[in-house]
Amino acid sequence: MKHNLFQPVFLVGCSRSGTTFLQSLLAAHPQITSVKETHFYQFMIPRKNEEYIRYKFQLVSCQLKPYLKQYFEQEIKRPELLQDFPYLPIMLWQNKAFLRAMQHLTQEQGNEIFLEKTPDHIYYLSYIEKLVPNAKFIHIIRSGKDVIASLYEVTHKYPKPWGGARDIDTCIWNWLQAIQTTQKYIDRSNHIIVGYQKLVENPRSTLEKLCSFLELDFDKSMLSNYVKSAEYLTYEAGGRTVCSKIKNTISPKFFTVFDEAQQEYILNKINKINLESLKAI
Repeated sequence: MKHNLFQPVFLVGCSRSGTTFLQSLLAAHPQITSVKETHFYQFMIPRKNEEYIRYKFQLVSCQLKPYLKQYFEQEIKRPELLQDFPYLPIMLWQNKAFLRAMQHLTQEQGNEIFLEKTPDHIYYLSYIEKLVPNAKFIHIIRSGKDVIASLYEVTHKYPKPWGGARDIDTCIWNWLQAIQTTQKYIDRSNHIIVGYQKLVENPRSTLEKLCSFLELDFDKSMLSNYVKSAEYLTYEAGGRTVCSKIKNTISPKFFTVFDEAQQEYILNKINKINLESLKAI
């Protein structure tokens, strides 16, 4: 099937929803190129309250330049790609440079599809849609109980790589904001929603639908090589791991991480969300 010479695809969702697992499965496809989380738009978009002038005049955040240097030099070891980025901090120009760099990485592997996975990009979708009009988006959703418990646990166990330990209300907010953002894109043809539980119950069926969405033929190597893909895509710190065997289990963390009062509090905050209404594949 035909698609653009360079097709950017963004995999988004609340952290601890299975984004790393799904990225590893997709990256095992021989026609998909992927790299470690770029966090590009998260660092490029200035925050209104901290950098109003930059926000107003569409200038990038002052955090972007040092972050890009660290990412290209240390994370993916491709410092020469920094030459693609202009000196002037104009958002449109920096965005074009980022896409050129990702296109270069994709085409040097003989591919056309680039998969970018940064969970927190879910909170910047309105910007990405405008800046990358030909992009496709894959959302992954997971039970609020499981995500909130996992997010709370991992940020307390590894506070430094997660920007500090998150309290219960922050974890709830993270999940609710991600789900509410996904709700806005249910009927968009360039968006598709994956249910984590359906993915682990029947990974082949989900991957076949995703390949159709990406205009690719399903490749069985996705199910056999995803652990190898994960070795390059994941970070050592922060508790991000991909198991060698797909486990169809319900996580008990919600009941072990939180006491009964905390469990009741969380459930009262999230019980109005109906994940079935999101039409996940």
